[in-house]
Amino acid sequence: MLLAFIYFFMVDDCSYQFEFSLYQRLFRRPLHTSHGIWRVREGIIIEITDSINHKGRGEIAPLPWFGSETLAEALQFCRHLGNTVTKAHIANIPDRLPACQFAFESALINLKNQHGETKKYPSLSYAHLLPAGEEALTTWQKMATENNYRDSGITFKWKIGVYPLTTEITVGKKLLQLLPSDTKLRLDANGGLNIKQTKQWLQLAEQNDKIEFIEQPLPPQQFVEMLALSKDYSTPLALDESVANLDRLEKCVRQGWQGIFVIKAAIAGKPSRLRQFCRQNSLDLVFSSVFETEIGRQAALELALELGNPNRAVGFGINSWLIDN
Repeated sequence: MLLAFIYFFMVDDCSYQFEFSLYQRLFRRPLHTSHGIWRVREGIIIEITDSINHKGRGEIAPLPWFGSETLAEALQFCRHLGNTVTKAHIANIPDRLPACQFAFESALINLKNQHGETKKYPSLSYAHLLPAGEEALTTWQKMATENNYRDSGITFKWKIGVYPLTTEITVGKKLLQLLPSDTKLRLDANGGLNIKQTKQWLQLAEQNDKIEFIEQPLPPQQFVEMLALSKDYSTPLALDESVANLDRLEKCVRQGWQGIFVIKAAIAGKPSRLRQFCRQNSLDLVFSSVFETEIGRQAALELALELGNPNRAVGFGINSWLIDN
């Protein structure tokens, strides 16, 4: 479903013609996480055009339950701009609109680079998202086959904190037995566990080297507890919701987090600021998707290639989840 709002006008060298369109993409199957059930991905595609008709596109893909603006807030901002946008407008987008910051700055970069065809990133490996619960037991092999893996050397991500702990632990043990020895499995709780539950998952992980790390087991307000757990176990912990935007990322670094950081670039804020901060700090970064379209994906993967840990798969193995428009 696509609803376009297009403005045509004359622009000078300091201004850009601006247009935007809303999109909706249905999930092939609902995505179950500890935040709830997600059935439709909605967002905004923006396009800026300069005085010599060079175009740049960006994507606003909000994730409000992670702390970004809502779609309504992003839409209000786009409508408020009217029919023109300048570099000054883009530079001054407030931090309360991180998905808008990412989209507009990405559009400027896209206009400057004029990429044309979709770029490929052969040096990147991908972590493929499994469905929560028992369905993972019957889908992992299909995903491996679809992505040209020979049942080995693949990374999977599995949502936990969705069903009762005893059920998930039982399924998790079965899944680990089924996966080939050189497979990596990431457990993503989306902040849905308590300390006791986290310790039970960590105890399982300590006994199985297929588990690469546990992602955001506790909610962001329990950072101190997560920091303590990260020092008590050899299995790495990763922050996700805790570092959803640049301010949170900077705060967690200042507070001494030395584990993994999962970066959702599309809601993190300005790419230039993210790039500067990550260059100044030696961080173990894993870039991850927010189920954006190819436009946002390309911009995020550029950052992943430049800033991410090359020894870890990027969290963009989500193609099988959304219905193509």
